[in-house]
Amino acid sequence: MRHFKTIWVLSILMLCSSIILFNSSCARVEPELIPREILFGNPVKAAPKISPDGTMMAYLAPVNNVLNVWIKTVGKDDDKVVTKDDNRGIRRYFWAGDSKHIMYLQDVGGNENWRLYSVNLKTDEINDLTPYEDVQVRIIDRNKHFPNELLIAMNKENPQLHDVYHLDLTTTELKLIARNPGNIISWVADAKFKIRCAMAATPDGGFDLLFREIEEASWKTLLTWDSENSLNSGALGFTKDGNSLYLIDSRNVNAGRLVKMDITTKGIEVIAEDPQYDVSNVMVHPDSYEIQAVAFTKARSEWIILDESIKDDFKAIAKLDHGDYAVYNRDNADDTWLVGFIKDDGPVSYYAYDLKTKKGTFLFDHRPDLNNYTLAPMEPISFTARDGLTIHGYITYPIGKGRKNLPMVLNVHGGPWYRDTWGYNPEAQWLANRGYACLQVNFRGSTGYGKEFLNAGNREWGGKMHDDLVDAVNWVVEQGIADLEKIAIYGGSYGGYATLVGVTFTPDIFCCAVDIVGPSNLITWINSLPPYWSSMKALLYERIGNPDTEEEFLKSRSPLFKVDQIKVPMLIAQGANDPRVPQAESEQIVEALKEKGIDYEYILFPDEGHGFAKPENRLKFYAAAEKFLTRHLGGRYEEAVQDSVQ
Repeated sequence: MRHFKTIWVLSILMLCSSIILFNSSCARVEPELIPREILFGNPVKAAPKISPDGTMMAYLAPVNNVLNVWIKTVGKDDDKVVTKDDNRGIRRYFWAGDSKHIMYLQDVGGNENWRLYSVNLKTDEINDLTPYEDVQVRIIDRNKHFPNELLIAMNKENPQLHDVYHLDLTTTELKLIARNPGNIISWVADAKFKIRCAMAATPDGGFDLLFREIEEASWKTLLTWDSENSLNSGALGFTKDGNSLYLIDSRNVNAGRLVKMDITTKGIEVIAEDPQYDVSNVMVHPDSYEIQAVAFTKARSEWIILDESIKDDFKAIAKLDHGDYAVYNRDNADDTWLVGFIKDDGPVSYYAYDLKTKKGTFLFDHRPDLNNYTLAPMEPISFTARDGLTIHGYITYPIGKGRKNLPMVLNVHGGPWYRDTWGYNPEAQWLANRGYACLQVNFRGSTGYGKEFLNAGNREWGGKMHDDLVDAVNWVVEQGIADLEKIAIYGGSYGGYATLVGVTFTPDIFCCAVDIVGPSNLITWINSLPPYWSSMKALLYERIGNPDTEEEFLKSRSPLFKVDQIKVPMLIAQGANDPRVPQAESEQIVEALKEKGIDYEYILFPDEGHGFAKPENRLKFYAAAEKFLTRHLGGRYEEAVQDSVQ
């Protein structure tokens, strides 16, 4: 089965047991402290995938605290580990179409120069299929009907451009089959495994949809998405006959809708749409290439079933567990689906669903120890911003602390072309368990809410996007939820930038701040992006600002130039190998804090990139962040091992 993430650009830019009495007449009881290891250490098991032939199941699980790929025979307890990573852990893997190999991607120290490896399950041999230095691999497509082949993209010939290669899994031969002319940022193969569609960046921050009849033909432009439509539109795939394309298309409407476009006539058939919400997920039959189901992520995920033959299956799946579910993969015979349930009050639960018997079998919870603790519900909220725009988000209240006058952490999502969603969020649970309300805001510029909301964030970094966060704080204070004197701002990537903006642009609102890999100077940040982002710069210039022509404007939106306004303690964390936000972006702020004599703590991880993949590093960071928040907000703290030794 193919799953398409509809806002495909985000994968590039982007820059997740005591009984509590709520009756007011009863004493409030705080739940037991959830250990950080359970929240932020490695999962016990995760990411199950069934083999194409349906006989085996793979999953991720730690070996000596490092995530590796395990396999087992379906119906047996013969689990064994098949990879040998002893450093960063494996997080991205899949079955080869022959069911005889496991494929996985791995970088070095967080540099995002992914290499592709294969594991021969018969001989246990591990083969580096792309042994090239400073080259990034992207998976373009795999197809059940071509089990011994893969299409991948690499910036091997030019660090700025990803060309497409055909990989023969039997011989490991790589063959260049599509050369990037300089502006293509994504490729689409047809049902015959031929590259016949591409997305090309335009100088105004939009995208051209390119098409060719055969691989030897020249590209023709089918349509253009201007900058207004560029982040919630894109190509998903071909119909089986190759004569039409499935698109997410927001032209002439507000939200990205699922359509089928006839390539010859360019006629559009609308398959699914919502006036406010973009399509967030699409389920496509791997043989017929027909659309079976479409999801819209509103306050929660909502599926629309288009294929009558699977309506009873979705009804049966919905009864297996509570929460929001999705089908993650299926075997070639379409006898078994692997289904995951995301909940706000417990771990992610996985099931194998048998389409013949209409029965589901529980596989595992990704963090089963969470079931021994009381988790807090995540509740959708909305409020009106100062200019009348409706802003949505979520709040997670600390159990046993009531809902009034609470210390609070404003947890700002990254991206920014991304959004917070409902479900299990380890940071929200951690903060609530420690005694804080956790507020998550989908400020303007967040995705999923249609292009008007998305485009309202254009050129508003440090402007109206930050106003929305301030308005959110004012809203919770007016509701009596938060203690005005005990509000922290916290975030990573764009959320780290927003944190820096919070303490420089609005220094009197927050009592402390935690910045994780946040850009401090928009000029130096944009100019330091990896070479393979070059084709995306027009989009960044359109939506953020152009450092070549708008230096003063970008300075006015950069926290570095307002460091004199900082007056609250800060915790800053950075990965030394981060290709998206270089180390200098954090250290510029650290140096300014040092000169000013501001209370700060700086943690540099020499073996990390954009985020912290290694569990020992995650636990070190969250222990420091927890102690920092306890000091300034007064919540609970789990004593770390090193604390008890001292």
